Amino acid sequence: MPGGMTIRMKNMKQCLFAALFVCLSASVGVLTLSIAQAEEPVSAERQPLVVALDGSGQYHSIQEAVDAAKKGDTILIRPGAYAEDVTIHSKENVRLVGAGMDQVTILGRERVGVFHVGKWPYGATNIEISGLTINEHGGHAMGMFNGRGITLHHVRVKGMLFTQQVEDVRIEDCIIGGSETTGVQFANSQAVMRSNFIHDNDHGVSVAGKSTVRLERNVITRSLFEAVIVNDQSKAALVGNTFVKNGGGAAFLGTSQNEASGNIVSLNAYGFVVAPSSRVLLSYNAMQNSGSNYLRHGTPNQPAPELKPDSDLTVDPRFVDTARDDFRLRADTALVKIGDFPYLGALPPLAESH
Repeated sequence: MPGGMTIRMKNMKQCLFAALFVCLSASVGVLTLSIAQAEEPVSAERQPLVVALDGSGQYHSIQEAVDAAKKGDTILIRPGAYAEDVTIHSKENVRLVGAGMDQVTILGRERVGVFHVGKWPYGATNIEISGLTINEHGGHAMGMFNGRGITLHHVRVKGMLFTQQVEDVRIEDCIIGGSETTGVQFANSQAVMRSNFIHDNDHGVSVAGKSTVRLERNVITRSLFEAVIVNDQSKAALVGNTFVKNGGGAAFLGTSQNEASGNIVSLNAYGFVVAPSSRVLLSYNAMQNSGSNYLRHGTPNQPAPELKPDSDLTVDPRFVDTARDDFRLRADTALVKIGDFPYLGALPPLAESH
C-alpha cells in the first residue's frame, strides 16, 4: 500500500477513535449526573418565617420578615402590638398569618396608610393576609396598588381600605369601620366582598372609575350617607346584603351598570337612589325605610315609586336586636324562600324552636 494512503488510513482511525471516546465520555457524564441527581436528598418542607416581639421568632418586625420572604413563604405573626408601617411589593405567593385580629395589631408609625400591598410602579401577586388588626394613620389604614390576587380574611381594618388598579381582590369575613370618609373605596379595580361587617363610615363602600365589584352577604350599618355608592363607568352586583341604619341604602350614579337582588334595605333614611344615566336591575329586595324607598337622583332627589319592581317587598324584616347590631332574622320573618334565595339579607334567620 502506498505510504500516503497508509497515513490517511491511520488518521481516519484516530479520528474515529477520538469521536467514539467523546461520545462515550458524554454518555458516562450524563449517566453520572442522573445518578447524582437521583441520590440527592429531598429537601425538607419550607418552614414558616416567625415574627415575635419577644425575640422567640427569627424576626422582631413584620417588615423584616416580608423583605426576607420568597415565593411560597408563610409569615407567622405572634401576638403583640407592632409599631411599624408595612409594605409588600414585588412579592408573589406570600401569606401573612396573624395569631388573630384580637391578638395582633399593626399600629403604624409615620406614613399615611399603615399597610400597603403594592407600591407604584411595583405591584404584588397572590398575597394572603389574615388574623390581624390594622390601625389607621392620617385617615387611611390600608392601601392596595397595582397588584393582583390579593386576599384578606378575618382582618379588622380601623379606617379606610383603598384600592387602585388591583385585580382579583377578595375581602371576606372582615370588620371594616371608623373611617371619616369611606370604609372601602375601589378605584379601577376588580373585587369580591363577602360576609364582611362594615360600620361607622361616611360611605360604607364606594365603587368608582371602571371598577367591577360584587358585594355578597355583607352587613353595612351606621354610614352617614349611603351604604354603597356606585359611580362613573363601574359595574356592581349587590346580592344578599343587609343595609341597615344608614343615611341611605345604595346610590347608582354616573353611567354605572348594576344589579341589586336579595338585599334587605331597612331602617335607613331612604332606600335606592338611581341616576337617569345609570342602569340597575332590581329584584327580590326587602325595603323598609323612613323616607322613600326609591328615588331619582337630582337636586334634590325625587321620589320614584315607579322604580319598584314587582318582586321587591315592603316589609319589616324582624331583626333579632338592631340596638346590639344583631341583624339576624327572627324565626317568624317573612323573608325566607323568596325567589331563588333561601333567605334575604346577609345573615340567616334563627331556627324555629320546638
